[in-house]
Amino acid sequence: MLDRNGADPLIGRVLDGRYRVGSRVARGGMATVYEATDLRLDRVCALKVMHTGLGDDDDFAARFVREARSAAKLSHPHVVSVFDQGDDHGTLFLAMEYIPGHTLRDLMRKEAPMAPRKALALIEPVLSALAAAHQAGMIHRDVKPENVLLADDGRIKVADFGLARAVSAQTQHTTGGVLIGTVSYLSPELVVDGRADARSDVYAAGVILYEMLTGRKPHEGESPIQVAYKHVHEDVPPPSESVPGIPAYVDALVARATARDRELRPADAQVFLHQVRRVRGALDHGVLDDPELTQDLLPAQHVDSGDSIDYVRDDPPTIVSTAAAAQVVSARHRDAEDTPTDHEGTTVIAAGEGGLLPATRPSRAGGGRDEPASDGRAQRSRRGPLLLALVLLLATIAGLAGWYFGMGRYTSTPGVINLTAEQARKKVEAAGLSFRIGSRAYSETVAEGLVVTTDPKPGTNILKDGTVVATISRGPERYDVPVLKGMTLAKAKAALKQTNLTVGDVTERYSESVAKGVVLKSDPTSGTEVKANAAVDLVVSKGPHPIQVPDFTGKPADRAEQVLTERGLKVEVTQEYNDTVPDGDVISQTPSSGTLFRGDTVNLVASKGPEMVMVPSVRGVGLDEATRRLEAAGFQVRTEHSDMYVGLEYVVQSDPPEDTMAPKGSTVTLFLV
Repeated sequence: MLDRNGADPLIGRVLDGRYRVGSRVARGGMATVYEATDLRLDRVCALKVMHTGLGDDDDFAARFVREARSAAKLSHPHVVSVFDQGDDHGTLFLAMEYIPGHTLRDLMRKEAPMAPRKALALIEPVLSALAAAHQAGMIHRDVKPENVLLADDGRIKVADFGLARAVSAQTQHTTGGVLIGTVSYLSPELVVDGRADARSDVYAAGVILYEMLTGRKPHEGESPIQVAYKHVHEDVPPPSESVPGIPAYVDALVARATARDRELRPADAQVFLHQVRRVRGALDHGVLDDPELTQDLLPAQHVDSGDSIDYVRDDPPTIVSTAAAAQVVSARHRDAEDTPTDHEGTTVIAAGEGGLLPATRPSRAGGGRDEPASDGRAQRSRRGPLLLALVLLLATIAGLAGWYFGMGRYTSTPGVINLTAEQARKKVEAAGLSFRIGSRAYSETVAEGLVVTTDPKPGTNILKDGTVVATISRGPERYDVPVLKGMTLAKAKAALKQTNLTVGDVTERYSESVAKGVVLKSDPTSGTEVKANAAVDLVVSKGPHPIQVPDFTGKPADRAEQVLTERGLKVEVTQEYNDTVPDGDVISQTPSSGTLFRGDTVNLVASKGPEMVMVPSVRGVGLDEATRRLEAAGFQVRTEHSDMYVGLEYVVQSDPPEDTMAPKGSTVTLFLV
């Protein structure tokens, strides 16, 4: 909470005589995290301080301490360590390991959709941490990208173990089962009956995996209720529907983890981790499709894979990767191109060192006799060398023609990727080709102004007088988040769509100054540069906070005025005499119950007590006259005979005595003589 000057009163304070609070790192719905210094051990730590009010309840504080102790016992390289827990005069806090860096949410905003191998590499340490918790009998209950910390040195840590469980238990106790957690990652059973086990954490991890693969959440809606409804009634779609090319067994892995029926999910994070490693093994071996692995992972029914390949066993089978296969095909292609062909496409093969050799006729065996050489044979022997020369000439011509029509007219497109347009032009023209800039395209890997790709691609055969058309990089596709504050939700969504961005989580918050349905702020804030289709979270006004009006009838009016004023309501008080309501108490209230909003008016009618009237003088007056005087003053009359009664019917005394004040409408007793 900030003070009147907007400063955080905790910053600079020393909690428990040990932890000096530094700058604020993050703020959540239930706690704020600060960078702090442990004065006793002289080290930097993270201090998570519960918001004011949550730590005031003794039962909650006890639950929080128990869960903090459980979390502290969870020692794992991928879990944020809990060092200490304390209570500094009502300020409840945890001292934890400080992880400088960013969150998985930050990385997803920049890089999603991710390649399956990278997404699985990121989810593995998360599952490893959850598996350790499940083994220890703990459930996280709030697995989401914001709770996955990516340290600057490459470590991956899961935060908020135990705290989510403590809050969940308290909330169910006090509010009858209100859900705690981010709606985008709630499992169906948490939505339906609020019960969670290890498979609920598995579901949330599966949703995170889907989001990394696709860059979007599986279920989206206009309100958190709609999103929760989809978790219960709609399956998480296959990632390949959004990103074509993702292997079917990766789809099956996501489907298994996010099955709506928790009986079909992995029993805990350890089982899910093993399945993730099987899939990573398949990806590492270059397997594009494995029907048996896919069938084994699908949640519809568990199928014994039999002799299917287990990619994480100790002696993985030899699998020819696609890269190796491509090298073999490329080598064969080069061999084929190196073989000269004629224009008909027939391969011409030279035999022997002297070129093509003339065919020889086999000698006839048997009893033939030698014949003397004739002139015809002599002529044939003279024509032999001529025929051989002719054959060689024709073969040479055919070979040259085949070479020209096959390869001689072509050259290879030079590689100019990552060169400037001018550098690329010089290199292409030096190869005897023409150069032209075709279009510009966004690229996440090639800097702006450099060549992204060419047509034909580098190394492709091209006619020697051909043209290479280059596509120039426009740099990474980035868009500034527009100014959304002050827009209606519908207009904000339209503005994001027009800017090639998408709507992320939409949360609602009461505002005394902003009308219902109007955007209060966005995350990332306006002007922030983000990737195309990045999700922008919106906080939308719910309008003024409704104020519950208690009924103060019969209670002190000054206290009623104080309470209602403190709640932001205006109070108008009028006073009336009342014979039954004590002086200063509320006779009536408008409205007497329901809800109002800040600045609305409550009318109170306060009692002035009974109206007091002077008892008129009636001593020595006859009964009829005394009765007339008293009734005229607003009194009731009752008579009694005095001890000296003789029947004269004159008043000798009254009660209350004459000339004293008595409540109007009360009874005056006359004593007669």
